[in-house]
Amino acid sequence: MTHTKEHASQPKTKPSDLTDEDLQRLLKLGTATVYEAQGQRGSIASELRPLDPGMKLVGTALTVSTTPGDNLMFHQAVLMARPGDVLVVDAKGFTDAGPWGDVLTLAAQQAGIAGLVIDGSVRDSEAIINAGFPVFSRGISIRGTTKVDPGQIGGTINLAGTVVDHGDVIIGDRDGLVVVKAADVLDSLASAEAREAKEEEYRRRILDEGASTAELLGLIPTLQRYGW
Repeated sequence: MTHTKEHASQPKTKPSDLTDEDLQRLLKLGTATVYEAQGQRGSIASELRPLDPGMKLVGTALTVSTTPGDNLMFHQAVLMARPGDVLVVDAKGFTDAGPWGDVLTLAAQQAGIAGLVIDGSVRDSEAIINAGFPVFSRGISIRGTTKVDPGQIGGTINLAGTVVDHGDVIIGDRDGLVVVKAADVLDSLASAEAREAKEEEYRRRILDEGASTAELLGLIPTLQRYGW
């Protein structure tokens, strides 16, 4: 694996006018709404799940690529991360070792890191949950790791089939994970809020008018063609 010593503190692709308030608005809208609003793009494999269903995260991605079973780059990424970053780690789907645990969690919290997404396993899951640090992983494993192999920080990774660039926005909740490309964040936010407003109108009409979902979505002609 190529060792890339990239100081990734300022992603060039991050919109200069993106604010913490914008990120929190995306998180409140939820992953499903954001995914639909950006044309059903950006979902990350459903096998990556929160350690606890109540965990939520949002932040800009600090991307990490590691050798399976080694956690050297995790320690370097914690040193490099900015407050509000989410560590997004391509651990190659390797689940038979836990390269992240409670000590790294504490260090990450002290650095202001917003969470961890890893295509791999973690350990010390109960301690991580109790610490309130959002982690989305493929699995849990008590087995230890080495600390010897170089990796890449701050580049483009393939996270379980989804391309993630340094500086993209990652959103996670109990429905899953979605990535919003850095250049599209403000447009995606506007589209998601418009979709949420539309769905709120659907809810109002269902409650106040007794409207059906088939009516609201314009499905009556299609159903009639099938004889319903």
